Amino acid sequence: MSEQNAASDSGETFGFQTEAKQLLQLMIHSLYSNREIFLRELISNASDAIDKLRFAAIEDAALIEDDADYRIEITFDKEAKTLTVTDNGIGMSRQEVIDNLGTIARSGTAEFLKQLSGDQQKDASLIGQFGVGFYSGFIVAERMEVITRRAGESSAVHWQSAGEDEYSVDTVESARRGTSVILHLREDSMEFAEDMRLRHIVSKYSDHIGVPVMMLKPADEPALDPDAEEASADETVVATEEKPEFESVNEAKALWTRARNDVSEDEYKAFYKHVSHDFEDPLSWSHNRVEGKLEYTSLLFLPKRAPFDMWNREQPRGLKLYVQRVFIMDEAESFLPVYLRFVKGVLDSNDLPLNVSREILQQDDRVDSIRAALTKRVIGMLDTMSKKEPEDYALFWEQFGEVLKEGAGEDFANREALCKLLRFASTKGEGDTKSVGLEAYIERMAPEQDKLYYLVAESYAAAAASPHLEALKKQDIEVLLLFDRVDEWLMGSVTEFDGKGFQDVTRANLEVPNDTEDDDNEASTDLAKRIEAVLEGRVEAVRASKRLTDSPGCLVLSDQDMGAQMRRIMEAAGQTLPPSNPIFEFNAEHPLLQRLDAEADEDRFADLASVLFDQAALAEGRSLTDPGAYSTRLNKLLLELLGDNS
Repeated sequence: MSEQNAASDSGETFGFQTEAKQLLQLMIHSLYSNREIFLRELISNASDAIDKLRFAAIEDAALIEDDADYRIEITFDKEAKTLTVTDNGIGMSRQEVIDNLGTIARSGTAEFLKQLSGDQQKDASLIGQFGVGFYSGFIVAERMEVITRRAGESSAVHWQSAGEDEYSVDTVESARRGTSVILHLREDSMEFAEDMRLRHIVSKYSDHIGVPVMMLKPADEPALDPDAEEASADETVVATEEKPEFESVNEAKALWTRARNDVSEDEYKAFYKHVSHDFEDPLSWSHNRVEGKLEYTSLLFLPKRAPFDMWNREQPRGLKLYVQRVFIMDEAESFLPVYLRFVKGVLDSNDLPLNVSREILQQDDRVDSIRAALTKRVIGMLDTMSKKEPEDYALFWEQFGEVLKEGAGEDFANREALCKLLRFASTKGEGDTKSVGLEAYIERMAPEQDKLYYLVAESYAAAAASPHLEALKKQDIEVLLLFDRVDEWLMGSVTEFDGKGFQDVTRANLEVPNDTEDDDNEASTDLAKRIEAVLEGRVEAVRASKRLTDSPGCLVLSDQDMGAQMRRIMEAAGQTLPPSNPIFEFNAEHPLLQRLDAEADEDRFADLASVLFDQAALAEGRSLTDPGAYSTRLNKLLLELLGDNS
């Protein structure tokens, strides 16, 4: 390609956002040990720009102009200390340059920066998830320039910055369409102005790019004219040199179009980094070609680490969509459900029209068929991993388990398969490790047990110490301990598994297997009435408990009440909820309750009953309605216990 002329027309200087400056500095220092990835990112951006031009040219062939030979060129100048990556893709307008190159920060950047720990290795992984792409050039460059002309426009744009406080944008003239990124290399980065070093990087990271990556052929030694052998040194005649030629240094064939046996593991990993802009290898992948009623090729990847904005369901997501190997869109969200938004990859279909749009995708039966098939494929990948590579699945679950729970609650068609993938902590598990699957739980069920018992709490510690577990533990019945923020919503949607229902152990209708206690204990009934009179307006009912063996009391919910975890989430979101009173259950065999039952002083009885109720509320993680009154009662009782009669 010819040199681009950067004669200035009109220039403006802009300041980076505060978060952008901070992120640039963190990125430069955290990724310094893996500097060569900057070239992968620039080539990936150039490839995307060419893909976008191919798609735009379907409707407007004039955009190609007289330059249909798509290519990416890498040149360097040792003396000038520059490295240039040039493409003849779609280019950028002035406003696109400002939007794309002037705003590294995006929605959620401030939250992202809070996650950075100062550990370079960990921060490098997080920054890779953020997708900084172009800005990785500052790892090796003290200054960067971009000269770009958008297809169909007459003038070009010149952007430059030293990656600190500001950047400038000028309007310039350029003979060719596309973008050139010029890196002014630091003194310690001159290795990237070496031919063999650059060829090695291209081969390592970008061999799969579906467009030629070109470099100049190594120059041969100039040949001497044989007729000049007798001439003096000053009169030596040099034969005419040939014009420098470019040659492709990559295979330039889209990786997903190749047979699986022809693609190496390293090539799959490199391609994943291309489509995801992740710096880590994928956890797993599936490359599949479907022929028959529908014809398409899919290449799906599971990342190792969740991005910082995983919980934003509105975040752009989806697969790279190609139709007959022509790029259509970057984030085709119609081919996977929202709960699989972490999946990266490519879909190439032979059946969809080349002018397909997001609106068409939403109304096409073929899309529904492909979506159903790809969803089952991802679930199948996870099922295979859970059985054959449990350690990898444990890593996956740690990162993406909560999102997969969304699917179990939302996707009725695949609910049974998704439920098999769920993992929980339990009273028979190892601490807070979420390693117990529902199938394993059923295998361990007691013969007389016909329900899957679970408890939802704010944390593992609160769940494991809950008094609701006491009778079940005594009978060696396993209880699943749930403490993720989606768990209560999940259990409201999933009512059974493998023909067996779920039972919330905090609900009033709990049935304990092998229960032999008498429901009509007259003494307990009388005590319940006395306590209920004290707690009137604060409880729905008071009754003796079958679930307690060690604790004096606990709070339980009626079947219609919203759970405490869901109530807290709704209230935090600003929702106004109707009041709800719990049921107070007491352990009639506990010494405190026996002492309470024998208390003749009604004032002291009221204080003791109120303290027991408030303690049960605190054990549930609830907030006290009147903390001051609780403190006053407790102090009064402590003084009496210590014998202070003043």
